[in-house]
Amino acid sequence: MQVSLRDARFRALVFQLVALAAVVAGLAYLVSNTVTNLEARKIASGFGFLSREAGFAIGETTFIAYNAADSYLRALTVGLANTFRVALIGIALATIVGTVVGLARLSSNWLVSRLATLYVEVLRNVPLLVQLFFWYAIISENLPGPNAALRPLPGIFLSNRGIAVPTLVTESAHAWVLGAFVLGLLLAWRITVWARRRQARTGQQFHAFWTGLAVALGLPLLVFAGAGAPFQLQVPALAGFNFSGGATLTPEFAALLAGLTVYTASFIAEIVRAGVLAVQRGQFEAANALGLHRNLAMRLVVLPQALRVIVPPLTSQYLNLTKNSSLAVAIGFPDIVSIANTAINQTGQAIEGIAIIMAVYLTISLSISAFMNWYNRRIALVER
Repeated sequence: MQVSLRDARFRALVFQLVALAAVVAGLAYLVSNTVTNLEARKIASGFGFLSREAGFAIGETTFIAYNAADSYLRALTVGLANTFRVALIGIALATIVGTVVGLARLSSNWLVSRLATLYVEVLRNVPLLVQLFFWYAIISENLPGPNAALRPLPGIFLSNRGIAVPTLVTESAHAWVLGAFVLGLLLAWRITVWARRRQARTGQQFHAFWTGLAVALGLPLLVFAGAGAPFQLQVPALAGFNFSGGATLTPEFAALLAGLTVYTASFIAEIVRAGVLAVQRGQFEAANALGLHRNLAMRLVVLPQALRVIVPPLTSQYLNLTKNSSLAVAIGFPDIVSIANTAINQTGQAIEGIAIIMAVYLTISLSISAFMNWYNRRIALVER
């Protein structure tokens, strides 16, 4: 078979092979140069340091028990858990705040619309790092000490040490209540699916929302009552210069969460506003002609169509919030980046430490993208 350089497919194959060879050669050079420099400086390589004793304390270990005698691997696991915690809570709060502010910008009330516009224009044009310093200064410097802590509600204390709140004393019955709640959610989802299929087949509506809500809440309440309603709170109490008992939301975590939430919400608000405006005006008019109130028309007609425009850019904002959480090191919150930096300074394993950070954020970002792409395909319009 005779080939010619004039063949477009042959030229494309040659160019791809040349590009691949250049990439492989570049990577080989980088690896060889790195290994040579490490050997010249007598710097050990590899991930064996992860099993060694860390020797440093971590100020915030909510989910995973840790002390200075534990390994670097456990320390990094604590940092990963802290990153997950702030990212997941931040995504949920930013979505709620951004949706509310985005819809407020479309409000017919002049004051509400202008306040929402001011929120968006100010917060999205101020660097996130500056906002983190601002929130941290407010929480750590403007709040009183533990001895004069503010008490907005019984059992809740606000001080420069953070927010102390009561916690539930867990018992074995609570695991059954949690299991009943999960089962209730599954049953509510099945009821919703059944109601939609029934309506599509017969045209008859079924109050799936209220029925599902009753099942999701009623089932765990029945289990809770059947177990004797075990409910006991551990209330924070002042002990020396800090609070003991309950749970404490540290100033670093609160400042990071507040900064990430309000900053990302300003971008989400514009995405929501643009998505609603992308829906044809005739959809509002048709909903009004059917007698739907403006709020119902927005919830049942406009927003479901706007989601197809909102979800793709919303994915980018979720990724940005997760990656921006790495700025926690600036205010002392022990996330994966902060703990990895400490490990790098102690061990000198810079390449391995940076590789761990990159792998963590890459995995989280790809997971979020995969989930949002799945949801986007699920709500996409399918032409039949």
